[in-house]
Amino acid sequence: MSTLALTVNRRAVDLAAEPRTSLADVVRDHLDLTGTHLGCEHGVCGACTVLIDGVPARSCITFAAACDGAAVTTIEGLDDDEIATELRAAFTREHALQCGYCTPGMLVSARDLVLRLPEADDRAIRVGMSGNLCRCTGYVGIIRAVTAVIADRRARGIAPELGAGRTLLGPVGSGHGSARADARTAPAPTSAAASAASITIADFTPAATIDQAFDVQHPPARVAALFADVAAVAACLPGVALTNAADPSRIEGEIRVQVGPIAAQFAGIARIERAVDGLSGRIIGAGNDRRSRSSTQGEIRYRLTPLGEGSATRVELAIGYTLTGLLAQVGRSGLVRDLARRLIDQFAANLERKLSGHSVGPAEATQHLNGLALLLDLIRARLPRWLGGTSRS
Repeated sequence: MSTLALTVNRRAVDLAAEPRTSLADVVRDHLDLTGTHLGCEHGVCGACTVLIDGVPARSCITFAAACDGAAVTTIEGLDDDEIATELRAAFTREHALQCGYCTPGMLVSARDLVLRLPEADDRAIRVGMSGNLCRCTGYVGIIRAVTAVIADRRARGIAPELGAGRTLLGPVGSGHGSARADARTAPAPTSAAASAASITIADFTPAATIDQAFDVQHPPARVAALFADVAAVAACLPGVALTNAADPSRIEGEIRVQVGPIAAQFAGIARIERAVDGLSGRIIGAGNDRRSRSSTQGEIRYRLTPLGEGSATRVELAIGYTLTGLLAQVGRSGLVRDLARRLIDQFAANLERKLSGHSVGPAEATQHLNGLALLLDLIRARLPRWLGGTSRS
């Protein structure tokens, strides 16, 4: 087995794989990024195309071991990419997809052309896309879509990028050989803090957002002071444990979640941004769970508003998150929203206790977040409504 250190869709990943394992099998079977499709498995059809260090490559004929230290971007990692967004809209508009099996590879290859080509030249686009085969469309819509995006971007004054990320000659990813020698001999991170050290905090567009508000019977200044205390806020959140809170721009910790038989321990980092008056701010973070091979990004935006004559505070929260990997496949958005709301209810109760001078014990905070228990609470809360609807029918 080979130990690999990759950055996949801007997330640090450490994994073990057989030397003969292809990169396509790693992203699909080890990381559950099944948007990368396998077609011919001979490097001919292009369905498996991904970006390695920003350059398109056939992942089915690329050994994962050869990518040690590389940055890999799959179609899932292009969700928020500006060019990919424009291409998806053009593919829809020009009817450039039917069954969709080849589409992920088509989009990755097309994005490279949009970056590189100085103008929307039909022949250059056809040559550039010739390595991606499609059984359905006849290619006309695909060529029109790519042509339209290139023409539109050049008309908007967006110049092509020379090389489009290509900095070295040779096979894609080949520039990592000497730089990786020390990394391979270094011991793999074993603690949550070590795992978090390799994660970066990047701004992102959440896949889902939950808005919720609650009231606490304390003035805004007191609540703002508590929100400035990272450890105090963490103590109010079930399942959260901090390992390093000295630097507000890079707080390290973990959150434990269990939903039925599935347990996850997300090790990650976060940064805190606060307004000058302390009455609003944002917490943004990212984390990985090695056991389920899942990754998450999240942000919490908060605003504190005085109630009455300032003796109480309305806490308004906007929680955004993006989840990838196994947990994203077994979760359902409605269930996640309900569980998140109940988590906020627990946070609000613990916050009220903390502000009132009472300690928040292990029973309220430090135990892991048990999704099954929250789910049972949810069912109990909804059961009367369900039964009422049944009796009326």
